[in-house]
Amino acid sequence: MAQRNRAGGRAGLQLTHPDAAGIDIGSASHFVAVPPQRDDEPVREFKSFTADLMRLADWLAACGVKTVAMESTGVYWIALYELLDARGFEVLLVNARHVRNVSGRKSDVLDCQWLQQLHSYGLLRGAFRPADGVCALRSYARQRAALLRTQSRSVQHMQKALVQMNIQLANTIADVAGQTGQAILRAIVAGERDPHALAALKNSRIRASDEDIAASLQGHWRAEHLFALKQALDAFDFCSRQLAECDAQIEAQLERLRKTEADPAKARRRGAARNAPKFDLRARLFQMCGVDLTRIDGVDVTTALVVVSEIGCDLGRFPSDKHFTSWLGLCPGTKITGGKVMSGKTKPCANRAAQALRLAAAALRTSQSALGAYYRRLCARMDKPKAVTAAAHKLARLIYAMLTKGEEYTDHGQQLGMTLVPNADQPQTA
Repeated sequence: MAQRNRAGGRAGLQLTHPDAAGIDIGSASHFVAVPPQRDDEPVREFKSFTADLMRLADWLAACGVKTVAMESTGVYWIALYELLDARGFEVLLVNARHVRNVSGRKSDVLDCQWLQQLHSYGLLRGAFRPADGVCALRSYARQRAALLRTQSRSVQHMQKALVQMNIQLANTIADVAGQTGQAILRAIVAGERDPHALAALKNSRIRASDEDIAASLQGHWRAEHLFALKQALDAFDFCSRQLAECDAQIEAQLERLRKTEADPAKARRRGAARNAPKFDLRARLFQMCGVDLTRIDGVDVTTALVVVSEIGCDLGRFPSDKHFTSWLGLCPGTKITGGKVMSGKTKPCANRAAQALRLAAAALRTSQSALGAYYRRLCARMDKPKAVTAAAHKLARLIYAMLTKGEEYTDHGQQLGMTLVPNADQPQTA
Protein backbone atom coordinates (compact mmCIF):
# COMPACT_ATOMS: atom_id res chain seq x y z
CA MET A 1 0.00 0.00 0.00
CA ALA A 2 2.79 2.40 0.89
CA GLN A 3 4.56 1.66 -2.38
CA ARG A 4 1.34 2.32 -4.36
CA ASN A 5 0.87 5.63 -2.52
CA ARG A 6 4.43 6.72 -3.26
CA ALA A 7 4.05 5.73 -6.91
CA GLY A 8 0.79 7.62 -7.15
CA GLY A 9 2.40 10.68 -5.59
CA ARG A 10 5.21 10.66 -8.11
CA ALA A 11 2.76 10.23 -10.97
CA GLY A 12 0.78 13.21 -9.74
CA LEU A 13 3.81 15.52 -9.92
CA GLN A 14 3.58 17.08 -13.37
CA LEU A 15 6.26 18.84 -15.35
CA THR A 16 5.07 22.44 -15.61
CA HIS A 17 8.24 24.16 -16.88
CA PRO A 18 10.08 21.83 -19.27
CA ASP A 19 12.36 24.67 -20.47
CA ALA A 20 13.68 25.53 -17.00
CA ALA A 21 17.26 26.03 -15.80
CA GLY A 22 18.75 26.45 -12.36
CA ILE A 23 21.72 28.63 -11.40
CA ASP A 24 23.74 28.51 -8.19
CA ILE A 25 25.15 32.00 -7.69
CA GLY A 26 28.67 32.55 -6.40
CA SER A 27 31.08 35.43 -6.08
CA ALA A 28 33.68 34.07 -8.51
CA SER A 29 31.65 31.68 -10.65
CA HIS A 30 28.12 30.42 -11.29
CA PHE A 31 27.01 26.80 -11.76
CA VAL A 32 24.20 26.34 -14.30
CA ALA A 33 22.04 23.27 -14.86
CA VAL A 34 19.71 22.69 -17.84
CA PRO A 35 17.45 19.68 -18.57
CA PRO A 36 19.69 16.62 -19.11
CA GLN A 37 18.40 15.91 -22.63
CA ARG A 38 19.27 19.41 -23.87
CA ASP A 39 23.07 19.10 -23.82
CA ASP A 40 25.77 16.48 -23.44
CA GLU A 41 27.12 18.50 -20.51
CA PRO A 42 23.96 19.67 -18.73
CA VAL A 43 25.85 21.27 -15.81
CA ARG A 44 28.48 23.89 -16.55
CA GLU A 45 30.49 26.44 -14.60
CA PHE A 46 30.81 30.04 -15.79
CA LYS A 47 33.01 32.69 -14.23
CA SER A 48 31.42 35.92 -13.08
CA PHE A 49 33.18 38.10 -15.67
CA THR A 50 30.93 39.90 -18.12
CA ALA A 51 32.16 37.96 -21.15
CA ASP A 52 31.43 34.68 -19.35
CA LEU A 53 27.95 35.87 -18.39
CA MET A 54 27.29 36.60 -22.05
CA ARG A 55 28.41 33.05 -22.93
CA LEU A 56 26.11 31.74 -20.21
CA ALA A 57 23.12 33.53 -21.73
CA ASP A 58 24.03 32.28 -25.22
CA TRP A 59 24.28 28.70 -23.95
CA LEU A 60 20.88 28.92 -22.26
CA ALA A 61 19.34 30.23 -25.48
CA ALA A 62 20.98 27.42 -27.49
CA CYS A 63 19.53 24.85 -25.06
CA GLY A 64 16.04 26.25 -25.52
CA VAL A 65 15.73 27.52 -21.95
CA LYS A 66 12.95 30.03 -21.37
CA THR A 67 12.80 30.38 -17.60
CA VAL A 68 15.60 30.45 -15.00
CA ALA A 69 15.63 30.08 -11.20
CA MET A 70 18.46 31.45 -9.09
CA GLU A 71 19.12 32.07 -5.42
CA SER A 72 19.45 35.58 -4.00
CA THR A 73 23.07 35.30 -2.84
CA GLY A 74 24.31 38.67 -1.56
CA VAL A 75 24.51 41.15 -4.42
CA TYR A 76 26.25 38.74 -6.81
CA TRP A 77 22.98 37.83 -8.53
CA ILE A 78 22.15 41.36 -9.68
CA ALA A 79 24.39 41.54 -12.76
CA LEU A 80 23.31 38.13 -14.05
CA TYR A 81 19.64 38.80 -13.27
CA GLU A 82 19.64 42.06 -15.22
CA LEU A 83 21.48 40.46 -18.15
CA LEU A 84 19.12 37.49 -18.42
CA ASP A 85 16.07 39.72 -17.99
CA ALA A 86 17.29 41.99 -20.79
CA ARG A 87 17.79 38.91 -23.02
CA GLY A 88 14.14 37.92 -22.62
CA PHE A 89 14.40 35.09 -20.09
CA GLU A 90 11.84 34.73 -17.32
CA VAL A 91 14.01 34.94 -14.21
CA LEU A 92 12.83 33.81 -10.78
CA LEU A 93 14.76 35.04 -7.76
CA VAL A 94 14.05 32.48 -5.04
CA ASN A 95 14.66 32.53 -1.32
CA ALA A 96 17.58 30.33 -0.30
CA ARG A 97 15.68 29.15 2.79
CA HIS A 98 13.04 27.55 0.59
CA VAL A 99 15.51 25.28 -1.23
CA ARG A 100 18.24 24.63 1.34
CA ASN A 101 16.93 21.24 2.50
CA VAL A 102 18.72 19.08 -0.07
CA SER A 103 19.33 15.45 0.79
CA GLY A 104 22.81 14.10 0.23
CA ARG A 105 26.10 15.94 0.02
CA LYS A 106 26.08 19.73 -0.30
CA SER A 107 27.79 21.09 -3.41
CA ASP A 108 27.30 23.80 -6.01
CA VAL A 109 26.53 21.20 -8.71
CA LEU A 110 23.82 19.59 -6.62
CA ASP A 111 22.37 23.02 -5.76
CA CYS A 112 21.90 24.12 -9.37
CA GLN A 113 20.46 20.72 -10.33
CA TRP A 114 18.06 20.85 -7.38
CA LEU A 115 16.95 24.35 -8.39
CA GLN A 116 16.39 23.20 -11.97
CA GLN A 117 14.36 20.19 -10.83
CA LEU A 118 12.19 22.13 -8.40
CA HIS A 119 11.54 24.86 -10.95
CA SER A 120 10.66 22.29 -13.62
CA TYR A 121 7.83 21.00 -11.43
CA GLY A 122 6.62 24.49 -10.52
CA LEU A 123 7.61 24.26 -6.87
CA LEU A 124 9.41 27.61 -6.70
CA ARG A 125 8.02 31.13 -6.49
CA GLY A 126 9.91 34.21 -7.54
CA ALA A 127 10.54 37.09 -5.19
CA PHE A 128 8.91 40.46 -5.79
CA ARG A 129 11.06 42.86 -7.79
CA PRO A 130 9.60 46.16 -9.04
CA ALA A 131 10.06 47.59 -12.51
CA ASP A 132 13.44 48.86 -13.70
CA GLY A 133 12.52 52.51 -13.19
CA VAL A 134 11.44 51.86 -9.62
CA CYS A 135 14.61 49.82 -9.03
CA ALA A 136 16.66 52.85 -10.09
CA LEU A 137 14.66 55.06 -7.72
CA ARG A 138 15.18 52.49 -4.97
CA SER A 139 18.95 52.56 -5.47
CA TYR A 140 19.01 56.36 -5.20
CA ALA A 141 16.82 56.29 -2.08
CA ARG A 142 18.99 53.65 -0.41
CA GLN A 143 22.11 55.62 -1.28
CA ARG A 144 20.54 58.69 0.29
CA ALA A 145 19.76 56.77 3.47
CA ALA A 146 23.37 55.56 3.62
CA LEU A 147 24.63 59.15 3.23
CA LEU A 148 22.37 60.29 6.07
CA ARG A 149 23.81 57.58 8.32
CA THR A 150 27.34 58.67 7.41
CA GLN A 151 26.46 62.30 8.10
CA SER A 152 25.00 61.37 11.49
CA ARG A 153 28.31 59.77 12.43
CA SER A 154 30.03 63.06 11.56
CA VAL A 155 27.67 64.83 13.98
CA GLN A 156 28.63 62.33 16.68
CA HIS A 157 32.31 63.07 16.01
CA MET A 158 31.60 66.79 16.44
CA GLN A 159 29.91 66.15 19.77
CA LYS A 160 32.77 63.95 20.93
CA ALA A 161 35.36 66.61 20.08
CA LEU A 162 33.33 69.24 21.96
CA VAL A 163 32.97 67.05 25.05
CA GLN A 164 36.70 66.31 25.06
CA MET A 165 37.28 70.07 25.21
CA ASN A 166 34.56 70.33 27.91
CA ILE A 167 32.40 72.43 25.59
CA GLN A 168 28.92 71.55 26.87
CA LEU A 169 27.04 73.04 23.94
CA ALA A 170 24.71 70.03 23.68
CA ASN A 171 23.29 70.87 27.12
CA THR A 172 21.99 74.24 25.95
CA ILE A 173 21.28 73.59 22.23
CA ALA A 174 19.31 70.51 21.27
CA ASP A 175 20.93 69.98 17.86
CA VAL A 176 24.51 70.93 17.04
CA ALA A 177 23.72 70.21 13.38
CA GLY A 178 21.08 72.95 13.34
CA GLN A 179 21.50 76.55 12.26
CA THR A 180 22.75 77.88 15.60
CA GLY A 181 24.99 74.90 16.31
CA GLN A 182 26.62 75.03 12.90
CA ALA A 183 27.21 78.77 13.13
CA ILE A 184 28.95 78.38 16.51
CA LEU A 185 31.04 75.39 15.42
CA ARG A 186 32.23 77.09 12.25
CA ALA A 187 33.16 80.20 14.21
CA ILE A 188 35.18 78.02 16.62
CA VAL A 189 37.02 76.38 13.72
CA ALA A 190 37.65 79.83 12.22
CA GLY A 191 39.43 80.86 15.44
CA GLU A 192 36.79 82.56 17.59
CA ARG A 193 37.25 81.78 21.31
CA ASP A 194 35.19 84.47 23.05
CA PRO A 195 32.16 82.65 24.54
CA HIS A 196 29.96 85.76 24.51
CA ALA A 197 30.74 86.41 20.85
CA LEU A 198 29.89 82.79 20.08
CA ALA A 199 26.66 82.95 22.11
CA ALA A 200 25.58 86.01 20.11
CA LEU A 201 25.30 83.76 17.02
CA LYS A 202 22.24 81.95 18.38
CA ASN A 203 18.94 81.98 16.55
CA SER A 204 15.99 83.82 18.07
CA ARG A 205 14.11 80.53 18.50
CA ILE A 206 16.72 79.14 20.91
CA ARG A 207 15.23 79.17 24.41
CA ALA A 208 18.53 79.08 26.28
CA SER A 209 19.83 82.46 27.43
CA ASP A 210 23.05 84.05 26.18
CA GLU A 211 24.61 83.57 29.64
CA ASP A 212 23.92 79.81 29.66
CA ILE A 213 25.26 79.38 26.14
CA ALA A 214 28.36 81.42 26.96
CA ALA A 215 28.95 79.33 30.11
CA SER A 216 28.69 76.12 28.07
CA LEU A 217 31.31 77.44 25.61
CA GLN A 218 34.09 77.80 28.18
CA GLY A 219 36.48 74.90 27.79
CA HIS A 220 40.00 73.78 27.00
CA TRP A 221 40.89 74.63 23.42
CA ARG A 222 43.36 71.81 22.76
CA ALA A 223 44.80 71.67 19.25
CA GLU A 224 44.19 67.94 18.66
CA HIS A 225 40.49 68.21 19.55
CA LEU A 226 40.06 71.32 17.40
CA PHE A 227 41.62 69.38 14.53
CA ALA A 228 39.14 66.52 15.06
CA LEU A 229 36.28 69.04 15.12
CA LYS A 230 37.46 70.58 11.85
CA GLN A 231 37.66 67.21 10.11
CA ALA A 232 34.21 66.25 11.38
CA LEU A 233 32.82 69.49 9.95
CA ASP A 234 34.55 68.82 6.62
CA ALA A 235 33.04 65.33 6.51
CA PHE A 236 29.63 66.81 7.35
CA ASP A 237 29.92 69.30 4.47
CA PHE A 238 31.07 66.58 2.09
CA CYS A 239 28.03 64.46 2.92
CA SER A 240 25.81 67.51 2.45
CA ARG A 241 27.16 68.00 -1.08
CA GLN A 242 26.65 64.33 -1.88
CA LEU A 243 23.11 64.48 -0.50
CA ALA A 244 22.35 67.41 -2.79
CA GLU A 245 23.62 65.42 -5.79
CA CYS A 246 21.58 62.39 -4.72
CA ASP A 247 18.45 64.53 -4.32
CA ALA A 248 18.94 65.83 -7.85
CA GLN A 249 19.07 62.25 -9.17
CA ILE A 250 15.95 61.31 -7.19
CA GLU A 251 14.05 64.31 -8.56
CA ALA A 252 15.10 63.45 -12.12
CA GLN A 253 14.05 59.82 -11.70
CA LEU A 254 10.68 60.84 -10.24
CA GLU A 255 10.24 63.12 -13.24
CA ARG A 256 10.85 60.16 -15.57
CA LEU A 257 8.28 58.07 -13.66
CA ARG A 258 5.64 60.80 -13.66
CA LYS A 259 2.19 59.66 -14.83
CA THR A 260 0.09 62.78 -14.26
CA GLU A 261 0.60 66.52 -14.50
CA ALA A 262 -1.83 67.30 -11.69
CA ASP A 263 -0.72 68.70 -8.35
CA PRO A 264 -1.88 67.32 -4.99
CA ALA A 265 -4.44 69.11 -2.90
CA LYS A 266 -3.27 71.54 -0.28
CA ALA A 267 -1.61 69.65 2.54
CA ARG A 268 -2.62 69.91 6.14
CA ARG A 269 -0.30 72.02 8.23
CA ARG A 270 2.29 69.79 9.84
CA GLY A 271 5.94 70.09 10.76
CA ALA A 272 8.54 69.74 8.04
CA ALA A 273 10.09 66.29 7.80
CA ARG A 274 13.63 66.21 9.10
CA ASN A 275 16.31 65.49 6.49
CA ALA A 276 13.75 65.72 3.68
CA PRO A 277 14.97 66.68 0.17
CA LYS A 278 14.91 70.36 -0.74
CA PHE A 279 12.59 69.97 -3.74
CA ASP A 280 8.82 69.44 -3.58
CA LEU A 281 8.93 65.71 -2.93
CA ARG A 282 5.24 65.48 -2.05
CA ALA A 283 4.16 66.79 -5.45
CA ARG A 284 6.62 64.51 -7.28
CA LEU A 285 5.35 61.42 -5.47
CA PHE A 286 1.74 62.40 -6.20
CA GLN A 287 2.52 62.79 -9.90
CA MET A 288 4.12 59.34 -9.90
CA CYS A 289 1.44 57.46 -7.92
CA GLY A 290 -1.72 59.49 -8.55
CA VAL A 291 -2.52 59.56 -4.81
CA ASP A 292 -1.09 61.50 -1.90
CA LEU A 293 0.24 59.01 0.65
CA THR A 294 1.19 61.81 3.03
CA ARG A 295 -2.50 62.36 3.81
CA ILE A 296 -2.24 59.29 6.05
CA ASP A 297 -1.38 60.37 9.57
CA GLY A 298 2.17 59.39 10.53
CA VAL A 299 3.35 59.10 6.92
CA ASP A 300 5.55 62.05 5.98
CA VAL A 301 7.31 62.63 2.67
CA THR A 302 10.44 60.70 3.64
CA THR A 303 8.38 57.67 4.70
CA ALA A 304 6.37 57.87 1.49
CA LEU A 305 9.61 58.01 -0.52
CA VAL A 306 10.92 54.87 1.17
CA VAL A 307 7.68 52.96 0.60
CA VAL A 308 7.25 54.03 -3.03
CA SER A 309 10.91 53.40 -3.88
CA GLU A 310 10.75 49.89 -2.38
CA ILE A 311 7.42 48.69 -3.82
CA GLY A 312 6.58 51.08 -6.65
CA CYS A 313 3.02 52.03 -7.58
CA ASP A 314 1.96 48.85 -9.39
CA LEU A 315 0.95 46.26 -6.77
CA GLY A 316 -0.53 43.81 -9.26
CA ARG A 317 1.81 41.08 -8.01
CA PHE A 318 -0.13 41.05 -4.73
CA PRO A 319 -3.69 39.70 -5.17
CA SER A 320 -4.88 41.22 -1.89
CA ASP A 321 -3.75 43.36 0.99
CA LYS A 322 -3.12 40.16 2.96
CA HIS A 323 -0.48 39.07 0.45
CA PHE A 324 1.03 42.55 0.56
CA THR A 325 1.28 42.70 4.36
CA SER A 326 2.66 39.15 4.41
CA TRP A 327 5.44 40.20 2.03
CA LEU A 328 6.19 43.15 4.31
CA GLY A 329 6.40 40.82 7.30
CA LEU A 330 3.68 42.71 9.19
CA CYS A 331 0.92 40.09 9.26
CA PRO A 332 0.38 37.77 12.25
CA GLY A 333 2.03 34.37 12.18
CA THR A 334 0.00 31.17 11.72
CA LYS A 335 1.88 28.53 13.65
CA ILE A 336 -0.91 26.02 14.29
CA THR A 337 -0.58 22.43 15.49
CA GLY A 338 -3.55 20.14 16.01
CA GLY A 339 -5.98 23.01 15.60
CA LYS A 340 -4.27 24.97 18.38
CA VAL A 341 -2.58 28.29 17.68
CA MET A 342 0.95 27.91 19.05
CA SER A 343 2.24 31.34 18.09
CA GLY A 344 1.03 34.44 16.26
CA LYS A 345 4.41 36.15 16.16
CA THR A 346 5.31 37.88 12.92
CA LYS A 347 8.14 36.34 10.96
CA PRO A 348 11.54 38.10 11.04
CA CYS A 349 11.92 40.26 7.96
CA ALA A 350 14.46 42.97 7.10
CA ASN A 351 12.12 44.90 4.82
CA ARG A 352 12.94 48.60 4.51
CA ALA A 353 9.35 49.56 3.70
CA ALA A 354 8.14 47.70 6.79
CA GLN A 355 10.75 49.46 8.94
CA ALA A 356 9.58 52.83 7.63
CA LEU A 357 5.96 51.94 8.37
CA ARG A 358 6.86 50.89 11.91
CA LEU A 359 8.51 54.27 12.49
CA ALA A 360 5.42 55.98 11.06
CA ALA A 361 3.20 53.92 13.38
CA ALA A 362 5.27 54.87 16.42
CA ALA A 363 4.82 58.53 15.46
CA LEU A 364 1.04 58.14 15.95
CA ARG A 365 1.46 58.25 19.73
CA THR A 366 0.42 61.90 20.01
CA SER A 367 -1.61 62.16 16.80
CA GLN A 368 -5.11 63.57 17.34
CA SER A 369 -6.58 61.47 14.56
CA ALA A 370 -8.43 58.20 14.04
CA LEU A 371 -5.16 56.36 13.50
CA GLY A 372 -3.71 57.94 16.61
CA ALA A 373 -6.69 56.80 18.67
CA TYR A 374 -6.40 53.33 17.13
CA TYR A 375 -2.72 53.11 18.09
CA ARG A 376 -3.39 54.23 21.67
CA ARG A 377 -6.15 51.62 22.02
CA LEU A 378 -3.68 48.97 20.87
CA CYS A 379 -1.12 50.17 23.41
CA ALA A 380 -3.73 49.76 26.16
CA ARG A 381 -4.38 46.14 25.15
CA MET A 382 -0.86 44.87 24.36
CA ASP A 383 2.79 45.78 24.74
CA LYS A 384 4.17 48.58 22.61
CA PRO A 385 6.19 46.56 20.03
CA LYS A 386 3.10 44.54 19.15
CA ALA A 387 1.02 47.70 18.97
CA VAL A 388 3.55 49.30 16.62
CA THR A 389 3.47 46.26 14.33
CA ALA A 390 -0.34 46.16 14.35
CA ALA A 391 -0.56 49.88 13.52
CA ALA A 392 2.06 49.47 10.77
CA HIS A 393 -0.08 46.62 9.40
CA LYS A 394 -3.05 48.99 9.19
CA LEU A 395 -0.94 51.65 7.46
CA ALA A 396 0.19 49.06 4.91
CA ARG A 397 -3.42 48.09 4.17
CA LEU A 398 -4.35 51.75 3.68
CA ILE A 399 -1.43 52.26 1.29
CA TYR A 400 -2.42 49.13 -0.66
CA ALA A 401 -5.99 50.40 -1.03
CA MET A 402 -4.85 53.83 -2.15
CA LEU A 403 -2.39 52.51 -4.76
CA THR A 404 -4.67 49.80 -6.18
CA LYS A 405 -8.02 51.60 -6.13
CA GLY A 406 -6.91 55.21 -6.57
CA GLU A 407 -8.74 56.33 -3.42
CA GLU A 408 -7.73 59.22 -1.20
CA TYR A 409 -7.47 58.88 2.55
CA THR A 410 -9.67 61.13 4.66
CA ASP A 411 -9.46 61.39 8.42
CA HIS A 412 -12.56 62.49 10.33
CA GLY A 413 -10.98 62.69 13.76
CA GLN A 414 -10.75 60.43 16.75
CA GLN A 415 -14.50 60.01 17.14
CA LEU A 416 -15.71 59.55 13.56
CA GLY A 417 -12.86 57.46 12.18
CA MET A 418 -11.47 57.44 8.65
CA THR A 419 -12.60 56.68 5.09
CA LEU A 420 -11.17 56.22 1.62
CA VAL A 421 -12.84 58.38 -1.01
CA PRO A 422 -12.49 57.99 -4.80
CA ASN A 423 -9.83 60.09 -6.45
CA ALA A 424 -11.12 61.95 -9.46
CA ASP A 425 -7.65 62.13 -11.03
CA GLN A 426 -7.24 58.36 -11.29
CA PRO A 427 -9.58 55.77 -12.88
CA GLN A 428 -11.19 53.29 -10.52
CA THR A 429 -10.47 49.58 -10.58
CA ALA A 430 -12.86 46.81 -9.76
